[in-house]
Amino acid sequence: MSGVRVLVGTVKGAFILTADGKRDKWQVSGPHFPGWEIYHVKGSPVNPDRLYASQTSGWFGQVIQRSEDGGKTWEPAGNEFAYEGTPGTHQWYDGTQHPWEFARVWYLEPSPTDADAVYAGVEDAAIFRSTDCGQTWQEMPGLRSAKGHLWQPGAGGLCAHVILTDPSRPNRLFTAISAAGAFRSDDDGATWQPINKGLHSEWELPDPDADVGHCVHCITMHPSHPERLYMQKHWDVLRSDDGGDSWYEISGDLPTDFGFPIAVHAHDPDTVYVVPIKSDSEHYPPDARLRVYRSRTGGGEWEPLTKGLPQENCYVNVLRSALAVDALEPCGLYLGTTGGQVYASADEGNTWTPIVRDLPRVLSVEVQTLL
Repeated sequence: MSGVRVLVGTVKGAFILTADGKRDKWQVSGPHFPGWEIYHVKGSPVNPDRLYASQTSGWFGQVIQRSEDGGKTWEPAGNEFAYEGTPGTHQWYDGTQHPWEFARVWYLEPSPTDADAVYAGVEDAAIFRSTDCGQTWQEMPGLRSAKGHLWQPGAGGLCAHVILTDPSRPNRLFTAISAAGAFRSDDDGATWQPINKGLHSEWELPDPDADVGHCVHCITMHPSHPERLYMQKHWDVLRSDDGGDSWYEISGDLPTDFGFPIAVHAHDPDTVYVVPIKSDSEHYPPDARLRVYRSRTGGGEWEPLTKGLPQENCYVNVLRSALAVDALEPCGLYLGTTGGQVYASADEGNTWTPIVRDLPRVLSVEVQTLL
């Protein structure tokens, strides 16, 4: 029987939520790694029982954890990201005498075609790749050659916070960096180019044609239409129909175009979801009402989805990696909040139910569709 596995990363551990295809009764496992910041948990599309988790601490450093049984048991994937020497630093030894330090692994992206390959996006912004299930890692230095000297940190740091793989073109990768912009590689990560034409950041960038320096919060791709990309930016919701070569605004009638996550329907490339918040200084929903907004027209026209979500005195946020979709029929949605709630919808967002409440602050939500 089909089902789903929802992978939740929080500031005090990871949780795994499972249900059958009806998605009305849930089992909760966790916390895994209690007390640790788990920035991201994601499963392999090739081997559903293989999961990766980014475990970090300001004192003990960065560890990538791996499970081979769907999260029942875990072991460190390798030690190259682990604590060495000075507490509070995560050091990457690239063959020189001076290690390059980074703060944490923000995002993990297992390959859609190779069960043993996985990518990691880190802060300060860079991407690493492992071809042996996380045992060893190699930086993809071409990314930082894409005008990296002009990048600036956003409020959350200078982080490579999303990685997308094109299922139709194995050599094509996308990433987004705050505050640098979106980037694409067409040669398996050897070289990268900025893909920010059409983005406008008047407050941050005096040059209207600047191709780096934009604060991109999240990008997403429709898996069967990989030329279709959506973006939630620091102000503005945008769309690309040409693999990121150009972008145009689709904020339309949203109550505010500021937010962090964006997700696209698993089966319909014209259906997209965002969670607006009031502003870049007030990180809570407009009117203190938690509303997911859905467009069925590829943007521009938006409808609020509120049934089952708190509609008064709600001051939580939904972070950039905390909104996900499953691939069942009808498509399901999952969101986690900074207040520790995880909500699920089994009907494309029309109605919502809390799966769990009172978790630690939710950093990420990913979902595996189990067929």
